Amino acid sequence: MIEVSSLSKKYGNHLAVDDVSFTINKGEIVGFLGPNGAGKSTIMNIMTGYLSMSAGSVSIDGFDIVEQPEFAKKRVGYLPELPPLYTDMTVREYLYFMYDLKKVKFPKKPHIEEIARLVKIENVIDRLIKNLSKGYRQRVGIAQALIGNPDLLILDEPTVGLDPKQIIEIRNLIARLGKNHTVIVSSHILSEIQEVCKRIIIVNKGKIIADDTPDNLSRRLSSDHSLNVRVAGNEEDVQKILSSVAGVKRVSSLGSKEDGTCDFSVEPKVGCDIRRGVSERLAERKKVLLNLQSNEMTLEQIFLRLTDDADNGKFLFEKETENYEDHNEEALKEKEENE
Repeated sequence: MIEVSSLSKKYGNHLAVDDVSFTINKGEIVGFLGPNGAGKSTIMNIMTGYLSMSAGSVSIDGFDIVEQPEFAKKRVGYLPELPPLYTDMTVREYLYFMYDLKKVKFPKKPHIEEIARLVKIENVIDRLIKNLSKGYRQRVGIAQALIGNPDLLILDEPTVGLDPKQIIEIRNLIARLGKNHTVIVSSHILSEIQEVCKRIIIVNKGKIIADDTPDNLSRRLSSDHSLNVRVAGNEEDVQKILSSVAGVKRVSSLGSKEDGTCDFSVEPKVGCDIRRGVSERLAERKKVLLNLQSNEMTLEQIFLRLTDDADNGKFLFEKETENYEDHNEEALKEKEENE
C-alpha cells in the first residue's frame, strides 16, 4: 500500500529526515512515534504531498507521490495536528466545500451523510464549526479526511487536547476505520497507540530506530519476562499447579496480599509465552485467577529507552533483537534435544 524508500529532507543545513525506508501493507493500523522534532510530521507531510522531499521516493498504492501526484493523493485522507477548519461555515457547508475541492465522484449528499453517521456528527451537521467543542471539531477533521473514501488515512495527533471520554470515542472510531482503511496514527499518548495499533514505528533524529509490533518490542527489550500471578487458594497447592505448566522455568512465592489468596512470580523458559497455559491449568484445577500481570516493558518505557540516547537507540534495538533471536534459537535446540 505504502512504500517509502531512502527518504531524506533537508532544511538548509539541517537534515530533518535521514534515509528513511519502510513499507506499510493494506489494512494495517500503524503507530508513528517520536519525540518533538524527530521528523515524524515531516515524513507524514511528504507522504501526503504537502512537502517536497530532498531525496528518495514515496509511492501510494503503486503511484509515485511526485510523478503521479493526482492519483496518489486521491488515495490519501489527512488529518493534520491542527485540523484545517473554516469556523464560520456550518459542518455541512464545510464538508460540501471539501467534497468539491477534492473533485469526488460519489453522489454528494448521500456520501457526506454516510461519513457524518460514521464519525457521529450528524446531530451537529448544521451548526457553525466555531460553536463546536474540541472533540466535535476533531471529528469534523476526520470526516473531511474520509471524503472520497481514501484507502489510506494519516492522522496526526487525533486526540490532542481532548478529555478522557473524547479520547476513548476517537480511539474507538480509529479502530472502526481500520477495518476498511490503512491507518497511520501519530500521537504522544502512548497508551492510545498501544490500544489501537498492531505495529509501531519509532522515529528519532530523522531515523527509524524501531519497527515492530508492541508485543515483540516489549519481549525484545525487556530483561524481565516473568508474570505476577494472584490466585485464590492454598499457597502450596497453587505453587504445584503453576510449576506443572508447560514452559514454566521457576515459580517464586510473593506471599499473600489479600485474604484467601497467594501471589507468585512465574518465570517462563526462554521464548515461551505461558499466559494461556497458566490460565487454562488453573481453570482445570478449579482455582480462581484474580490477577495476571506481565513484568515486560510498557510501550512508554520502550519509547523512553530507545529515544533517551538518540545515537544509540537503533543500535540498542538491533542488538537486543539479535540477542532475543539467539535466545529463541537456543530454546528451540533445547526443546528438540529434550524431545
